[in-house]
Amino acid sequence: MAGPNSVPYYTPTSKPSTTNPHWKKLNLYQLSLIALVCSLFYLLGAWQHRTVTITPIPAKNTTSLDFTPHHTVDDDQGDAAATYQPCAAEFSEYTPCEDINRSLKFDRERLIYRERHCPDKNELLKCRVPAPYGYKNPFKWPASRDLVWYANVPHKELTVEKAVQNWIRYEGDRFRFPGGGTMFPNGADSYIDDIGKLINLRDGSIRTAIDTGCGVASWGAYLLSRDILTMSFAPRDTHEAQVQFALERGVPALIGVLASKRLPYPSRAFDMAHCSRCLIPWGQYDGIYLGEVDRLLRPGGYWILSGPPINWKKHWKGWQRAKEDLNAEQSVIEKVAKSLCWNKLVENGDIAIWQKPINHLHCKVNRKITHNPPFCPAQNPDEAWYTNMGSCLTPLPEVRNSKEVAGGELAKWPKRLNAIPPRIKRGTIEGATTEVFENDLKIWKKRVSYYKSVNNQLGQSGRYRNVLDMNAYLGGFAASLIKDPLWVMNVIPVEAKVNTLGLIYERGLIGTYQSWCEAMSTYPRTYDLIHADSVFTLYKDRCEMEDIILEMDRILRPEGNLIIREDVDVLVKVKRIADGMKWESQIVDHEDGPLQREKLLFAVKLYWTAPPAPASS
Repeated sequence: MAGPNSVPYYTPTSKPSTTNPHWKKLNLYQLSLIALVCSLFYLLGAWQHRTVTITPIPAKNTTSLDFTPHHTVDDDQGDAAATYQPCAAEFSEYTPCEDINRSLKFDRERLIYRERHCPDKNELLKCRVPAPYGYKNPFKWPASRDLVWYANVPHKELTVEKAVQNWIRYEGDRFRFPGGGTMFPNGADSYIDDIGKLINLRDGSIRTAIDTGCGVASWGAYLLSRDILTMSFAPRDTHEAQVQFALERGVPALIGVLASKRLPYPSRAFDMAHCSRCLIPWGQYDGIYLGEVDRLLRPGGYWILSGPPINWKKHWKGWQRAKEDLNAEQSVIEKVAKSLCWNKLVENGDIAIWQKPINHLHCKVNRKITHNPPFCPAQNPDEAWYTNMGSCLTPLPEVRNSKEVAGGELAKWPKRLNAIPPRIKRGTIEGATTEVFENDLKIWKKRVSYYKSVNNQLGQSGRYRNVLDMNAYLGGFAASLIKDPLWVMNVIPVEAKVNTLGLIYERGLIGTYQSWCEAMSTYPRTYDLIHADSVFTLYKDRCEMEDIILEMDRILRPEGNLIIREDVDVLVKVKRIADGMKWESQIVDHEDGPLQREKLLFAVKLYWTAPPAPASS
């Protein structure tokens, strides 16, 4: 049932290879020398035994050594491990914190009702979210960019609503994505080429991008061939399953909306931001949404706008809007952008591009004349978990002259990945030094090599596409997989001791903030592989282990894999719950050998779906 392009899923039933690559064959000279030394010690021992009598000392404690294992689960949960039953089929697309019924209880002003609103503890589901009947493994990348199985996302609404705009077509048992969009009917590739004629998309200076109101994420999908990694987001709204389509295509995406809270990303994260007819009211509410884009853009970053009101003189009739209305809308956007000290680079046809300054020296001078918007008061610009947006300008780090890049200049991609990030150079992250960073590179190279020796499918190109690292720290796991045809969502838990997500973005990787006491803003079956390093230790006494594991099960595809690193006592408890989830799993030794208390759990979520719908009478 896994589809014609699938491969047998990985089963963690065999022990990892015991071959140690660090051992070298000894030559004959070395063996002879070792034999000679051993012989000398033997003769010396024999001579001592012949001339010295050793009297044994009586033992004070005659208790024998206990070799029985003690890594067992506490008995206060009963003798039998809990078994988690499947949820009803109606929950196959359940997104706990974006539940449509719950959202209707909240204010519709500024789309607040479409933000995260998570269930109370007594409302949490204690069952396994099913895949829809007939679910198949997604097409492998790059075929998945253009094809999605209908059974996996059984929604045809967009094929009707967006038929003219070339977003998506329904073809028998699958959907096809021609790469079109509302403002690029000739395809995303051609549209991106048009942008590339205005700013340089090929020299490595632009690596990370954010697409606001992304549709089915074709813009982000086609930027990948240019080595640009895009975070696409859209709300869960009347455009049924647009983010779900993006994820099935193998494109990074999250459910999200510009409303009253900051987006869950650090300041100075993206080289480029994009809106193609995204319907966001940029000029309203004192320009607060453009202010949030400004917080997210790197110094010198670009904001690209296409669609209303750009080129309104040509399109006003087709948009069925008054010329005066469109002219006023563009004037307000221009005014807000100027108040943020942005420079309008170009308006060419349907595309307009603004650029953020590389520092705020001149902007501060202008603020003495005009105070709208004011600089934000002293705060942490990277704080972005249920953090209110403000009608203010996020100040950039101080510089010494007008040519200096605030916060530090980034290397071009791909050198950016392993170069020392500016946040480390400037010493703004506690405990993250150059030495720590360079050591982390070595550690994760070794760990990922070990992972591939245990799970050989990790080394197979195309087996995994969407990968989640639940506790990413410096992004070493993702960096070690950079040559594989996959992308990693690097999560920094909001409960972590240090906030390193800004550093991860400085490496040219992407990620988000998340509390694992709550559900993630994504659809079920998002990820092919989940990596969790010390997650359960971090959340001990904060929330229930079973709730975290149930969320992992929700967002993992059937036949998806997990790698969990924990202290052995914690890992045994995790395995007990995993068995109740009907995962196939095995605990294996640490890469440094059996004497390490930290162990690894390799697991597979077995294939199962909701039952077929009863035939209508």
